[in-house]
Amino acid sequence: MSNVSATPAPMGAAAEQDAPLYVVGDVHGHLEELKAALRARDLIDEDAHWSGGRSRLWFLGDFTDRGPDGIGVVELAMSLARESAEAGGSTRMLLGNHEILLLGVFRFGDHPVPVAGGSTTFREIWLRNGGMQSDLERFTEAQADWLAGQPVAAVVDGHLLIHSDSNAYLEYGDTIEEVDGAVADILREPDPLSWWDLFRNLTRRGAFMGEVGPYAAADLLSELGGRRIVHGHTPIPYQTGEDPSTIAGPRVYADGQVVNLDGGIYLGGPCLVARLPLTAPESGVLPSALEETQGRVYDLGELAADPGDE
Repeated sequence: MSNVSATPAPMGAAAEQDAPLYVVGDVHGHLEELKAALRARDLIDEDAHWSGGRSRLWFLGDFTDRGPDGIGVVELAMSLARESAEAGGSTRMLLGNHEILLLGVFRFGDHPVPVAGGSTTFREIWLRNGGMQSDLERFTEAQADWLAGQPVAAVVDGHLLIHSDSNAYLEYGDTIEEVDGAVADILREPDPLSWWDLFRNLTRRGAFMGEVGPYAAADLLSELGGRRIVHGHTPIPYQTGEDPSTIAGPRVYADGQVVNLDGGIYLGGPCLVARLPLTAPESGVLPSALEETQGRVYDLGELAADPGDE
C-alpha cells in the first residue's frame, strides 16, 4: 500500500519511509480539538492548512458522531489530503465503525436490519450512538464516495493500523489486501445486510485485553503483518478506569504489542496525535479494569441480549 498518495491508494502493506509518521485517534466531531492537536505537532497552520511538509498523517477513523462537527472533520481531512500531497506528504484515513454507520444511514436510512429478538434500522442505531442530524444534513455524495473509498487496515513502518481493537478483520481475509478488498466490495454493493454485518463486526472490542490479549495480538500481526498494532475505538479510560481528563498520551499494552490512541475525546479526554514509533514507555494494564472494555459504548438495539455485547 502506498503511503505517499493522498488519494485512495492500492490496498496492501506500506513500505517504511523516512518521512515522519503521525497517527490520530478517534475525533468524533471535535473539530477544534483536532485542529489544536494538529497545530501542536506543526502539521497545520493557524488557518488549518497543511504545514507538515513531507510528513505522513493517518487517521484511525470515527470522524463523526458524539461531537458537534463531524462533517467539519471530514472536510478538513479531505482538504489536508489534497494539500499534503502537493507538499510531498500524505494524509490518509481508515474507516471506523462510525463511518460505516453514517454511510449506512446515508444509503439505507430506515431499511430494517436484524438484531437479536427483532429488527432495527441504521438510522435508529446511529441516533442511539451519537448521530448528529446536522452532520447528516451536510453530508454530500462526494464525501460519501470519498469515505467509501478508504481502507480499514494498513501496515505502515511496521505498524498495523486498524480502527477497532478486534480480530474481526480476519473475517474478511488473511492479508491486508484481502481485507481491504473485501470491505471495498461490500461498500460498492447496495446490500444493507452486508453493510450492517460490517458495522457490527467493527464495533467489536477488547480482543487484546486480559491474559489472552497478547496471544490475540500476536495472531493478528502474524496474519496481517506489522510488529505492533495501533488502534482507536475503545477509549483508554474504559480500559484503565482513569479519569478521562488525566489521559496524557497513548497507552501501550498486551506485552508491548498494542497501542491505543483513543483518548476518549467525547468523555472529556484529549484528541491524541502521536508520532510513531513511540519513544517513551506508557502505562500498563490495570487488572481491575480488564473486563470493563467488553460491554460499553455501543447500543445496537438488541432486544434479547446485552446491547453492548458487540
